[in-house]
Amino acid sequence: MENRSNLARLLRPHSIAVVGGGVWCKSVVEQCQKIGFEGPVWPVHPYKKTIAGLPVFSQPNELPAAPDAVFIGVNRHALIETLPELNALGAGGAVCFASGFMETGESSLHQKLLKAAGDMALLGPNCYGFINYLDRCALWPDQHGGEVVERGVAIITQSSNIALNITMQRRGLPVAYMVTAGNQAQTGLAEIGEELLNDDRVTALGCHIEGFGDLRAYEALAKKAYGLGKPVIILKVGRSKQARAASISHTASLAGDDAGAQAFIDRLGFARVENLPQFLEMLKLVHVHGRLGGTRVASLSCSGGEASLVADAGHIHGISFPKLTASRKKRLDNSLGELVSLANPLDYHTDIWRDRTVMGEVFAAMSGPDIDLTIVLLDFPQTDNCRDEDWIIAIEAVEDAAAQTGRPFGVVASLPENMPDIYAKRLTENNIVPLCAIDDALAAMVGASCVLRKPAAEPVLLANSSTDIEVISEHAAKIELAEFGLYIPVSARAGTVSEVAKATEQLPFPVVLKGEGFAHKSEAGAVVLDLKDKQAVCNAAQKMNADSFLVEEQITDVVAELLIGVTHDPAHGFLLTLAAGGVLTELLQDSQTLLVPATKDEIGVALDSLKCAVLLKGYRGKPAANHSEIVDAVLAVQNYVISNAGKISEVEINPLMCTPKNAIAADALISREK
Repeated sequence: MENRSNLARLLRPHSIAVVGGGVWCKSVVEQCQKIGFEGPVWPVHPYKKTIAGLPVFSQPNELPAAPDAVFIGVNRHALIETLPELNALGAGGAVCFASGFMETGESSLHQKLLKAAGDMALLGPNCYGFINYLDRCALWPDQHGGEVVERGVAIITQSSNIALNITMQRRGLPVAYMVTAGNQAQTGLAEIGEELLNDDRVTALGCHIEGFGDLRAYEALAKKAYGLGKPVIILKVGRSKQARAASISHTASLAGDDAGAQAFIDRLGFARVENLPQFLEMLKLVHVHGRLGGTRVASLSCSGGEASLVADAGHIHGISFPKLTASRKKRLDNSLGELVSLANPLDYHTDIWRDRTVMGEVFAAMSGPDIDLTIVLLDFPQTDNCRDEDWIIAIEAVEDAAAQTGRPFGVVASLPENMPDIYAKRLTENNIVPLCAIDDALAAMVGASCVLRKPAAEPVLLANSSTDIEVISEHAAKIELAEFGLYIPVSARAGTVSEVAKATEQLPFPVVLKGEGFAHKSEAGAVVLDLKDKQAVCNAAQKMNADSFLVEEQITDVVAELLIGVTHDPAHGFLLTLAAGGVLTELLQDSQTLLVPATKDEIGVALDSLKCAVLLKGYRGKPAANHSEIVDAVLAVQNYVISNAGKISEVEINPLMCTPKNAIAADALISREK
């Protein structure tokens, strides 16, 4: 682990060294000059005399002082040779530009890199570096589109090209830091995030993540962010198999299953977005307004068509448009007249266009304590061949309304290109969020109401991976789970067909006969239900191609069948899945995923979120299942996994028979290390 103070020195340096003489290194020097870095910049190269007009030092040990930050733009072998010299000088940290490490399977070079760095903080390898727009510092080997700010959001990404693209955004988002993490050989994305959040000038953190890696570091980041009251927005790739494969080959990240990723993000209390536009829009929203109190929106436009677009998009994203109160209608009626149909979203018509005072009154009237965000739709004209005086009046009216009410306001352009940077910056500077594209804007509003949730108190359960796995018998699995409080049917085993009759003597009829040794009994014809007497059981056993048998009481009065599953996900810990069970598992694809350990309340919420929850609550006059017994069954399975975490690969109960009185495991599977 690098010295944390060295990471701070690297990200907020007072002196910079640039090692290497190629075009990338020259660009770093030029970018430092262009952004106005006030400290010394020392190029280092064995034979060049000047780089970008600055004198060059031939070796690191010739530098006049230990640099806080170093950009190393040499090949991977020279990088490993250079780091010990810099570490001996007491350098703070380095950006490692070179590739060819873990992303190509070079684990030996990876270890050499870490050893060579010593106490220095490292970014990369295989990364562009970072730009600190607050302190005019750019260890960055390329152009960028950002500008110096006094406060703003910090963004970290594993992809240098995505970082470069984001710097070119023209959406009015003030970026305080743009940091690329690359392969995260030493310093992980979460650790970088913690250090950036320590800067009082940073308002929020955005993370583009391919794979989480160190889960404990993200849990620490979540506690830090929550304690500071700074929202964290996540753009996590890996929903598709193709994306997961690409991330593994590109950065040696284990992206893992997306259900696990989503459960982990939820557990951290972060907000997740679907794409880059939503990423930027939500960062803007939380930068200007912080967390929104909810998703209650008031929308204004001078077009019925725009009002309809907003209403439809709101329906998709779960936005609510509160009905207008009588007092609000009265205020609006005084300003708009009888020809305007008062509703939310509101089409205020064009009669008041160009009248700053009346527009401000209307905008203010739609806002209030019962509205979490008031949005005004404005698509601005082209700046090169159109006049914008009327739109400036509209902006002024929004500013007036925001000042009068003290409530959150936003301006939304239905098309992103119709929100030029010049207007977006003005709005941001006046604490009015400029939003681009209706769908992305509304998605950002939903996300901004979910940020800063308190992270889970307990860390996720981790386990070692193993390839030497065995599946124990259903009977043995049930016995082990029953010791942790899971209800199982009364049963008896029969080693042969001739022993089946005796096995039924202690069981109440009807019973179920199962042939042992089949992973999927139904498909193999190894399950027979509703056997009402001993002879029927014997006849079924003779027809079944099995060497041994399990005879069980048949569970009656079943309200619904569920699945409880726990699988070990190397990227995120143990996934706890609750789903519709039995034959409906594959048909409905109805599931909720949590991470172990999950609380009783979290399990209850997940159960209620299932589509089949309507059955559990009693459907069309039928009795309800015993909800607390179902939760207890889930906790029993979870407790078993926690107690056996070092060797468990998978546990599945399918189906869990849910009755008005109980929840009983009709089938069980345990896969574990031999």
